[in-house]
Amino acid sequence: MSGQSITDRIAAAQHSMTGSAISKAVCKATTHEISGPKKKHLDYLIHCTNEMNVSVPQLADTLFERTANSSWVVVFKALITTHHLMMYGNERFIQYLASRNTLFNLNNFLDKGALQGYDMSTFIRRYSRYLNEKALSYRLVAVDFTKMKRGIDGVMRTMNTEKLIKTLPIIQNQLDALLDFQANPNELTNGVINAAFMLLFKDSIRLFAAYNEGVINLLEKYFDMKKNQCKDALDIYKKFLYRMTKLSEFLKVAEAPSSLLEALEQHLASLEGKKTKDFSADTRANTLSSAVSSLSNTGMSFSRMDEKEKQQALEEEQARLQALKQDQRLKEIGMQTPSASPTMQPMSSANNHNSSMDPFC
Repeated sequence: MSGQSITDRIAAAQHSMTGSAISKAVCKATTHEISGPKKKHLDYLIHCTNEMNVSVPQLADTLFERTANSSWVVVFKALITTHHLMMYGNERFIQYLASRNTLFNLNNFLDKGALQGYDMSTFIRRYSRYLNEKALSYRLVAVDFTKMKRGIDGVMRTMNTEKLIKTLPIIQNQLDALLDFQANPNELTNGVINAAFMLLFKDSIRLFAAYNEGVINLLEKYFDMKKNQCKDALDIYKKFLYRMTKLSEFLKVAEAPSSLLEALEQHLASLEGKKTKDFSADTRANTLSSAVSSLSNTGMSFSRMDEKEKQQALEEEQARLQALKQDQRLKEIGMQTPSASPTMQPMSSANNHNSSMDPFC
């Protein structure tokens, strides 16, 4: 099915009659049309999250209601819209989601009746688990890992050892849920799953950048840690290497410095009183320095990807603004006809302007 269905149009009309602009925008963003949610509807909902007189619980509940639909298209687009608001909306939106005991319960979702229903239902189940994990991460640490300050003076690079060892497994769990989406290029067959994948791609860059910086901090502190902390840190680093491999399949970026692993294992063994190889201080320092340098380069690669994405978004926004200005000039030229009276022109211009600003067209 392509285009808005009769059901979509009836639902939008009902929300218009009840005066619920939020419900109407959610309905418009989650139609049966097999394409990603339209930007104008997403922008309006982002604007709503920044308005203090708008009820965020009502907005979230309206999105949850859409996930109860039987159509994979509607449910998938409701998840995409939720993810978009978690990324770009006011922080109080993700705060509310994190405060709930449950978000999406779609582990058994299956659309048997639609084209691509079986395949897309699988990705819906995986996607909902990631959004649940993203909200849980925020509940546990009160910060969105994809938005935290990065760099040598960033949050993960300056975190103390005890907090670092508690925080990195939370990032690992969120990254695992993201990578479990497991969409191959030949499975990105429509605008809906493509929209979801792009949001996941953006999250993966920023999430792994925070993860990478946390591991750099962990390595720099490792040889000064207590025995139990070394044990936890070594386990974290082993899992990091595994996730680097999985992420490289997702992003095709870089390889991890596994050469450091032996030095870390030997240091832990020495703390436990076991027989170990003789690693000199210079050898250990060189190995650590090489690993940190490699991870730092990986972090810079992710930062460049993030900056490139931001620049592209800025250029797209400027192009849209230019197109709007051009469209407005054409409208003004069209209104300046000999038959139009001077008193009618401003009224006509105002009406056209209001029409162009309607987010529900």
